[in-house]
Amino acid sequence: MDKTLDGWLCGVLGVLIFSGSMPATRAALAGFDPLFLTVARAALAGGMALALLLAFRQKRPAREDLVPLGVVALGVVLGFPLLSALALRHINAAQSQIFLGLLPLATASFGVLRGGERPHAGFWAFAGLGSACVIGVALRHGAQLPLAGVALMLAAIVVCGLGYAEGAKLSRKLGGWQVISWALVVALPAMLLACWLNAPASLAHVPGSAWAGLAYVSAFSMLLGFVFWYRGLALGGIATVGQLQLLQPAFGLAASALVLHETVPLTMLAATTAIVFCVAGAKRFA
Repeated sequence: MDKTLDGWLCGVLGVLIFSGSMPATRAALAGFDPLFLTVARAALAGGMALALLLAFRQKRPAREDLVPLGVVALGVVLGFPLLSALALRHINAAQSQIFLGLLPLATASFGVLRGGERPHAGFWAFAGLGSACVIGVALRHGAQLPLAGVALMLAAIVVCGLGYAEGAKLSRKLGGWQVISWALVVALPAMLLACWLNAPASLAHVPGSAWAGLAYVSAFSMLLGFVFWYRGLALGGIATVGQLQLLQPAFGLAASALVLHETVPLTMLAATTAIVFCVAGAKRFA
């Protein structure tokens, strides 16, 4: 299979998996506070990652790889999950999805800064247009979006974009699933300690839907999704394949409506239609 096509297909699978993250996080917050949820999902995923690395006898990363792995861990293991979980205390999962449309621009920007990529001018035009659609919808619903939720989601987007770009760059050397696995293992001791310090007094009151949400964000959002995503970014280009994230709000809105029965405004649906057009345009100039 052509390397670029393989990268785009892996990217689509990663986006599909990530699309369930916000609805699953919202469900998990019904039984866990944001900090415990963040460290618990990282600890569970870290245990699975360690088992995979040992099972496949993966070589330890070099010393110079530890700092980039730390950046990945801070961005996607701790930063984005915690900030987005805190944001979901102020906004619902459907509202949070539209901010995820800014991730491609953040990822592309860090791809230029950290990965040395130089996309075509037409690419930036469609990337900017897609982001403008996101910003337009956010402003349209500004009265419904508390400032705290908006600020937390924007901060989450920045740290996530950095983690994506840094992980994709490192994936060219270590491999996609190895990067996220090592990043989770690097963070594992701190996450286990944080779990112990922040564990709820009792788990008897936690509903089944919250356990299901925790299971999803641990196994899929924190580990399996990155296996495909980092491979896609490494093969197809950080900036170009990163534009597939523009589709994530559409997939996420569908998940929010189907799973959480949240209302999806028509303006959000119209924006996601325009975003699909922008993804196609960005791919044209990839």
